[in-house]
Formats: sequence, structure tokens, C-alpha cells
Amino acid sequence: MSQKKHRLYEGMFIISASLTDAARQKAVDRITEGVTGFGGEIIKMHDMGRKRLAYSIDSNKGDGRRYRDGHYLLVYFNAEPSAIEKLWQEYRHHEDLLRFITLSAESVMEELVFKSIGEE
Repeated sequence: MSQKKHRLYEGMFIISASLTDAARQKAVDRITEGVTGFGGEIIKMHDMGRKRLAYSIDSNKGDGRRYRDGHYLLVYFNAEPSAIEKLWQEYRHHEDLLRFITLSAESVMEELVFKSIGEE
């Protein structure tokens, strides 16, 4: 009997800032349900709020819209490595998700603290 090994991952998601609070929560639920649907477990979520993007992003709907702001979400989760590709396929079809990246993580950041440029 083989035991499946879960690994720790961190996912950064940029959700459309033009969504209502209810629609944004539905988008977040779709992300988390994707993880749990493939046998993963959500460990910690950091809602980083609305932020200006470094550059504008074209809409993935083909409607010519460009986004200058996004709602950032950092999610730590455990999952099997084989689930990551399936999650990526699902995320590519998520119309409210502007960008995403999933990286393997060594530990969970309990608190996010950002320093200004020039601080030591």
C-alpha cells in the first residue's frame, strides 16, 4: 500500500479588483475548493487587499479590458505534487483570476511584514 506524500506550497493569486465583495469571496472559495477538491488542505490565507499592479494586465476574456489593480491573496496549502498541474489547469479557466503562481514552500509565514525601500 503506497502512501501519498503531501508537500507544502504557497500560492499567490491576483483576483480582479473590479469584483464586488460577494463575487470576490466566491472567487476565493473557488480557489480553496480547488485545493481541497484534489485532496489538499488549506493551512493559512493572507488577504493582502487591493494593490496597484506593476503593469497593466489584459483581460483573459478577450473583451479588450486592461486591469491596473488587483486583489492579492497568498495561500499556504498542503497537496500532492500531482495535484498542482490539475490546479493550474483549473486556474487557467477561472475568469476572475488575473494571475497566479504556485511555489513549494519550506514554512508558513504567520505574518506578512513589508519594509519600505531603504529600511534595514
